[in-house]
Amino acid sequence: MLSKQEYIRLSIENNLFFQRIMKEHLFFIETNLQAVETPYISEASMLKRNFEQLLAETVFYAKWLVSENAIKSNEFVTPYTLRAEEISSKLTGASINMEITKAELTLVNVPTRYSQAWFEQIVDDLNKRSNTLVKHVIDFQNKLLDLLSKCKIFMTIYNEMLEHLTHEAQYYQNLLETLQNRSLPKKQLCKELNFWNHTMEEHAQFIDGMLDPTEKSLKETAEITAKEFEKLVKMCINTAEKEIVDMSFKAATQIRDFKRAATEELLSCKIKSIIPPLLADHVLREANHYIRLLNMMK
Repeated sequence: MLSKQEYIRLSIENNLFFQRIMKEHLFFIETNLQAVETPYISEASMLKRNFEQLLAETVFYAKWLVSENAIKSNEFVTPYTLRAEEISSKLTGASINMEITKAELTLVNVPTRYSQAWFEQIVDDLNKRSNTLVKHVIDFQNKLLDLLSKCKIFMTIYNEMLEHLTHEAQYYQNLLETLQNRSLPKKQLCKELNFWNHTMEEHAQFIDGMLDPTEKSLKETAEITAKEFEKLVKMCINTAEKEIVDMSFKAATQIRDFKRAATEELLSCKIKSIIPPLLADHVLREANHYIRLLNMMK
């Protein structure tokens, strides 16, 4: 059972991370649907704006509640996020509320005494509204995946990538539901590691598939990285806990460095690809989040 203070802090930190992840998933869907799919584009845009509203509220309260370690992890925003948003919005024409990012870039831990009862009510409301919204997102993405699988719509997103986005939304939904019961998801170590290692594997695969064929060195690195995470998933059950955590940490650090370098190069237009800068920054933040989780495990 989580204490009130733990419940409040963990809720705020996880919402800061996942609310942004969810809104960016919807941005990617919105900008990769074809112009003929106006109703679905509008629905993705509406859901994105709803998550932006929730994230803006979460950021407002975060300075009193979020830990310094979480802020320094660069899992909420990175030094590249604002520029990535500016470029991606300009190139696609889709809106992004960048004021939220500007506020997060100034986020610092402000130790203060606060009324746990008052903040608990606020966090309860944020969690409930986030949970309701993420359920709508899951239903929406499953609907699109079904249409895509039946060739009834065309998107410049892989089927597997759309499934990937939905798995992350389901992970977030499960986290919210357990937090509302004042606990954290009870998962075996391998189940938790495998979720994130498989996520990192798919990130590498998507990067490989979205790089221009001439970017042979980067594509080779992405392929090798994907195979490394695939190996970690397969060997987890038969490996000592400390060893698999250490190996996962090493692999996560390597892919973090690869993603960071790729983000910098994409922002400078030095890589030929169909990867929007915001997607590169997005997967970088997910690696940062995973590294913080691994540090806690260690």
